[in-house]
Amino acid sequence: MIRFIFIFFSFIVCFSVYAGTIDPSTPDSKYIDYGSKFKHIYKVCGMYEDNTLYCASCVVIDSNWALTAAHVVKESKVCIVKDDSNKYVVSNIICHKDYEPNNFGYYDIALLHIKDSIDLDFYPQMYENEDEVNKVCAIAGYGLTGTFETGIKISDDKKRGGSNKIDKIDRHLLICSPSRVERTELEFLIGSGDSGGGLFIDGKLAGINSCVITSDGKPNSTYLDESGHTRISQYIKWIKENKE
Repeated sequence: MIRFIFIFFSFIVCFSVYAGTIDPSTPDSKYIDYGSKFKHIYKVCGMYEDNTLYCASCVVIDSNWALTAAHVVKESKVCIVKDDSNKYVVSNIICHKDYEPNNFGYYDIALLHIKDSIDLDFYPQMYENEDEVNKVCAIAGYGLTGTFETGIKISDDKKRGGSNKIDKIDRHLLICSPSRVERTELEFLIGSGDSGGGLFIDGKLAGINSCVITSDGKPNSTYLDESGHTRISQYIKWIKENKE
């Protein structure tokens, strides 16, 4: 049975965050260096109604707005967006009205309104075309790391980025998988903690990291797993309407 597993962390006592599994033949330093280029990928952390703490990832899309996965922030009562130097209070969380935790593959998207401006030199445009399949993409976030052979193992609070190819579309998800043969330059798969981070095509935001799809019951981002990314091209109208 194929299982869809949302990939974010909930913690009782800390905000530690941990990013994606990598090709075992490629130095980890290359993924860290590449991840540092995604200045618009931030951490999103907070507290749920039951006082459980959480941390995941988000994409800052302009000075006062970020996108993340709805499953990360749906029940949040306190939410901040932060990088290594600054923290920003989220003043409003807008989850897609049709998001349901058990309806995997649909509507896993949320807008965060940020009280104080995050001033960046670059904010990603939205990818509006519906031609994503077979496109090479870039992916980034804060998540557990390891290799495609070991699965997610290590927590070090570092942002990583890499590449993959979009294999197919399932529901409202762009699907990627780690390849042993026709690998991209920095083959990468999202892991726990990467939820809400971004998938990019030609520098434009094409997906929001959502889930790991596993057939072996182990969502550890190995060669047996796939990643699902909420398809931005299906939500352009929703994003524009809710930012107004």
